[in-house]
Amino acid sequence: MTGWVIAFVLAALAFVAMLFIGRIPRSAREITAAALLLGLAGYAWQGHPGLAGAPRAVAETKGEAFDEAQAEKRRGLAERFGPAAQWMMLSDGLARQGKTKEAANVLLSGLRDSPDDANLWLGMGNALVNHADGVLSPGAEFAYRRALAIDPAGPAPRYFYGLALARNNQLQGARAMWAPLAAGAPAGSQVKAELEANIARIDAMLAKGDAVPQ
Repeated sequence: MTGWVIAFVLAALAFVAMLFIGRIPRSAREITAAALLLGLAGYAWQGHPGLAGAPRAVAETKGEAFDEAQAEKRRGLAERFGPAAQWMMLSDGLARQGKTKEAANVLLSGLRDSPDDANLWLGMGNALVNHADGVLSPGAEFAYRRALAIDPAGPAPRYFYGLALARNNQLQGARAMWAPLAAGAPAGSQVKAELEANIARIDAMLAKGDAVPQ
């Protein structure tokens, strides 16, 4: 019943507003009233005024939870400074809120301004993987390869492209990315130890035939 009351009150308020604020002429008042009544009839036909209101839960946003440790490692390997940093910070902020599509779109805007920035391409690859729940999509793979082509000597594209390949069970590809990176890492560094441990696990899995053919 509450729905009917609200509908009639709104219709009456609208009519009064048109009379005294809109100052509709006398000749148009009957047509205006008829239009409002037609709207009420449509509400009675299509609406459900007798139903109680019920809040609706917002559907979960697609994408993996934001990985702070991975973002910190990326900043350590790549874009802590420079024009890419601002775009990456904005993208990370959106990803923290679960807005993975918007996070990728921000980087796309950055790439329109700086199409040859390896850090932005790397960030795009990571953002697309995150948006796809960890799946290495063709778009993400293209982004990683562009980052590698622009900065072939940089550690970050190899590291994160290899990580995405490993998480998608493309172990041979991951090893190919990580082996030269591990060889060139400073002796005793955490990155070198991590990469060597990862490569050892990959070699063990390859020996058992656990890799996807590539």
